[in-house]
Amino acid sequence: MVSTGERTGTPAEEATDPRREEERGEAAPDGPGTGGAGGGATGTDAPERSTTADTGAGDAARTVRHRVLTGAVVLLTIALVAAGAGLFVAGRQLRDTPATANLALTDTPATNGVVGDVSNALGKIFTYGPQDTAATKESAKQLLGGQALQQYAALFGQVEKQAGDQKLTLTTHVVRAGVTRLSGTSAHLLVFLDQVYERRGGAATTAAAQLSVTAELRGGHWKIVDIAAR
Repeated sequence: MVSTGERTGTPAEEATDPRREEERGEAAPDGPGTGGAGGGATGTDAPERSTTADTGAGDAARTVRHRVLTGAVVLLTIALVAAGAGLFVAGRQLRDTPATANLALTDTPATNGVVGDVSNALGKIFTYGPQDTAATKESAKQLLGGQALQQYAALFGQVEKQAGDQKLTLTTHVVRAGVTRLSGTSAHLLVFLDQVYERRGGAATTAAAQLSVTAELRGGHWKIVDIAAR
């Protein structure tokens, strides 16, 4: 029987026919192991794109770190400048406060000098016996001044009479004296005293006293100018 179409060869003929082999070769896709253009491009392009992406990411990270470090340095500098300015202002305020003019807080030798002179004066003017009131009165004239001397002179007449009539002896000891304020020529003190009263033939009596004293520097010595009981 004669066919009008193209004759189809046998499998053996197709295997040996060069045209069949050429058609199969053109139709077959390039595999991963072939050396064709498609396979070669796929093997080389992927690493190049990965390297480029990594380089860009690294540059971006370094830029971010640089900006962060720069910002931190700027902030630290501002903080240090602000702290220095604050300390300078605080130091000026401390130097300008009235507390710094109080030598009782800063000048120990001057403070000790005031305490010594005032304690000695109080011990003398508030210590007397029946036969030595004149010596006490003379000490008061030398150690007191201003209002303190006037007050003492007005009251000592009564003290002198009482001491003579009752044979009274008074001994005064300064227990503690503190300078609350001290300038170059003026001082304010708080003084605690123990006073022992003794009448002839009687038992001694001890009493505590607390005085507020103002003293002024005159002739190189501190003289009491005001005394007030507290």
